[in-house]
Amino acid sequence: MTRQAKTWLIIGAVFVALIVVRGMIGQGLGRVYVKRTDVTVTLPDAAAAGAPSASANESINVSPSAASTQVTGAPSSGTTSATSASTISWQEWKQVPPLEFIAAQKANPAQTEIALSWPRTIGLWLAAFFTLAIFSFLYADNPFYKIAESLVVGVSAAYWGVIGFWDTLVPKMFGALTPGLVKSLVQPSLVAPERLQQISMVFALILGVMMLWRLLPRGGWISAWPLAFIVGVTAGLKIVSHVESDLMAQAAATMKPLVVSVTDASGATNMWDSWWASVANVLLVTGVICCLTYFFFSVEHKGVVGGAARVGIWYLMITFGASFGFTVMGRIALLAARVEFLFDDWLWLIDPNHFRGL
Repeated sequence: MTRQAKTWLIIGAVFVALIVVRGMIGQGLGRVYVKRTDVTVTLPDAAAAGAPSASANESINVSPSAASTQVTGAPSSGTTSATSASTISWQEWKQVPPLEFIAAQKANPAQTEIALSWPRTIGLWLAAFFTLAIFSFLYADNPFYKIAESLVVGVSAAYWGVIGFWDTLVPKMFGALTPGLVKSLVQPSLVAPERLQQISMVFALILGVMMLWRLLPRGGWISAWPLAFIVGVTAGLKIVSHVESDLMAQAAATMKPLVVSVTDASGATNMWDSWWASVANVLLVTGVICCLTYFFFSVEHKGVVGGAARVGIWYLMITFGASFGFTVMGRIALLAARVEFLFDDWLWLIDPNHFRGL
């Protein structure tokens, strides 16, 4: 056994021992409780759907009896005997704080309304395990990190594949080519496509098949045509949006008055706010001019031009530093959230929201 393997074995043994000790003291750790709510919805029968009194029979109420999803027929109250209604019942499970479970157990030890949810508890422990597996890369590359990394990539690919199939291919591609079949099988709310949409989807289907030609042993050059089409169309669309949002919008935002007059609710000029607004506009315009001067290489950076270029460097460095700091702050916030998850939701060592009364 190598030194690294021994180190990991010791760390793992200590970690398991700490988890066992933590589970035996205090209120335990890593449990999720849910509260059962029985919901019953009464809907009018299809034969009485057009009756004026049908809307009065629609009701959503919570019943104390436990019931699974079922459909039953029963006479609806307040109507004639010829009108019937269908009742659909199901159960909803909502996560509740452990304090509610403790209070319910003290009131009635035999209660079943609030119970331990094993699926959510197992999911909580898996989330803690994969979080620690990712953190383990800080020590060295190891099998636990590789498993977590592969799982994240695989689950993400599968998730976006399913989303792309049901949100793009089914409603847009198949819904345009075979609207009747899609509407009758998977999407009853599908709107009938227009003729132009059907023609464009046929063209898109042809391009998609040509793109897959790269997977064949011969004829890979065919996939270059749809790729060129995608690149060209994307470039044409993006350049218009970038000119409008980046170039024109930023140029318009730069054209600000250097002297600003700010008035309060009574209409009087607020000298302090006016001074700060004027300083902000002067700094903005000065920064734009100096940064453009720094990137203007047709004139040698000497004298006034060189001084403006150096001021532009200061503006650029401040901007890059602020952007980097903002990025680091966001990552630190993510790290703090995961650490809070480990110590609060999993280990129950802290209780910032007072869910467990520690």
